[in-house]
Amino acid sequence: MNIRIKNIDSSELKGTIIPIFENKISKLSGDDDILKSIPFEGKADEVFYTTYLDKGLKYRIYVGLGKEEQLNGEVLRNAIARGIKQTKALKLNSFAIEVFESNKICLPGIIKCITEASAMTLYSFDKYKSKKSNYNPKIYITNVDEGKLVKANKVLNETLNIVSSINMAKDLVNEPANVIYPEILANEVVKIGAESGFEVEVIHEEKCKDMGMQAFLSVAKGSVHSPKLIVMRYMGDEGNKEVLGLVGKGLTYDSGGFSLKPPTGMIDMKEDMAGAAAVIGTMSAIAKNKLKKNVVAVVAACENILSRDAFKPGDIIGSMAGKTIEVNNTDAEGRLTLIDAITYIIEKEGAGMIIDVATLTGAAIHALGRYTTAVVSNNDQFYETFMEATNVTDESFWRLPTFDHYKKQLKSKVADLKNSDKTGAGTITAAMFIKEFVQDKPWIHLDIAGTASTESPISDYMGCGATAVPLRTLYYFIKGMRKDHIDN
Repeated sequence: MNIRIKNIDSSELKGTIIPIFENKISKLSGDDDILKSIPFEGKADEVFYTTYLDKGLKYRIYVGLGKEEQLNGEVLRNAIARGIKQTKALKLNSFAIEVFESNKICLPGIIKCITEASAMTLYSFDKYKSKKSNYNPKIYITNVDEGKLVKANKVLNETLNIVSSINMAKDLVNEPANVIYPEILANEVVKIGAESGFEVEVIHEEKCKDMGMQAFLSVAKGSVHSPKLIVMRYMGDEGNKEVLGLVGKGLTYDSGGFSLKPPTGMIDMKEDMAGAAAVIGTMSAIAKNKLKKNVVAVVAACENILSRDAFKPGDIIGSMAGKTIEVNNTDAEGRLTLIDAITYIIEKEGAGMIIDVATLTGAAIHALGRYTTAVVSNNDQFYETFMEATNVTDESFWRLPTFDHYKKQLKSKVADLKNSDKTGAGTITAAMFIKEFVQDKPWIHLDIAGTASTESPISDYMGCGATAVPLRTLYYFIKGMRKDHIDN
């Protein structure tokens, strides 16, 4: 994306996006005085443009921010997105976005939101279309005081690294399953690691067998594509032994196996690796921005395919942790891959805190819809520290309970555990199954089944397809994470 901070002369541009607070139009003067005579009030869903001549036809695009006391990052992102959509409709190849003063959002926050909104609004996945968007305007953030330029540019560069990682993660999810399968995903991560600055190790099937990863490998049995355990390491603070572990569900395709999904339920199952993509994107962002943190991420990448070799309902399988599992639903496969990845990241990589991200249960969609991610955690302080990051990102999360009653629903008559239960609370019981393998480490489980992608836009800046949720929140959590925030 071509965006920079520069107090450029408007005559050099095709247009300017001007954010306006509701009921502040009476204070405008000069060329903006025209707004006093038109039906534009500055409400949060309004956009209006005017034209004028200055070395050619130019545009002023006014976007409403609503009442100033109600301004937040989400309001600003949506307002900027509406303005950018207008520039695209007008085919403006260069334009400015004016910053403004507010006691609700500081200048760095305004620049961050403008950059995020610009990148996410302009994102499109059209590589397989004959007619492509090809809209890549030059964007200038203007009205920044000269004395604040150094800090402003630092924020801009950090945010650009984050949004480039977001768009990369979206691309991985939006690719079809005949393009992205475990081996290709592993190859892509190796390239991303080299470009971003983190180490990648790809562990093949034989070594996974040697480590006892029977749960992960059972899911992978039905596919002609061999599974890959993808390990990413970023050690930005080598003098510190503290390591955060990220685990992303990496089902590059999920048919449900013998517990076969209905045809309509299979169409979007290329997206069952959205948790992996979010984790990969997070590693890219923290490495590009050289955060002084230690983070290891693991993705157990495989396909869940129905074939003569596939695992079956009623099978009893082992796990790297040594616990046995009765498989009563082969479509409850993601948790089986996650538990071996979690055991690995604790025992082999020394992770002391764990966050797993997974498109795990349809129940999460029924409970919270497409806007809010379900959260389960075993540690209040870890959860509260994580939630502090949402003040920066405005991504939505809701915590679900972990009462002991739910654990009882996973008891098996023939093994240590069963992998699913039919008595309800599917999102919680799936998380409780995973909880059995975190070895009492501080742990957060993010079920993004509802929020990983969307068939219709959930905001002005977030279009259809992959969302890369919760990448931004993970990044800002890691950036601000401190050991003394977590009660071990």
